[in-house]
Amino acid sequence: MTVTLNHTIVPAVDNREAARFFASVMGLPELPPAGRDGHFAPVRVNDTLTLDFMTVADPVGVHLAFDVDSVTFDGILARLREAGVPYGNDPAEPDNGRIDHPLCPRGLFFVDAARNLYEVMSPA
Repeated sequence: MTVTLNHTIVPAVDNREAARFFASVMGLPELPPAGRDGHFAPVRVNDTLTLDFMTVADPVGVHLAFDVDSVTFDGILARLREAGVPYGNDPAEPDNGRIDHPLCPRGLFFVDAARNLYEVMSPA
């Protein structure tokens, strides 16, 4: 059997707000609340993976990295710019406005209210 990641929990200041932010930047669909008490705000990343945002009292940001094609990268970059969300090419400076990533031709980082660091990398 192949091992695939089904979901991961992403800490959030406000789960719905965090899910909405991530989904809007990445161009992904938000799903209805999930969990026994609806305490997860899931976002469908692909056919097998959801990110389940969960409100926690004192969130500690995590690092999540995504490989995307060039068209998807262009869309993400456009949505970040349109929303005025800072981005950058360095995890220590995710607001420097650069996309010349050290590991791929184009890439960027951006953060959310819980200090989750999102990385988006494109081969072209």
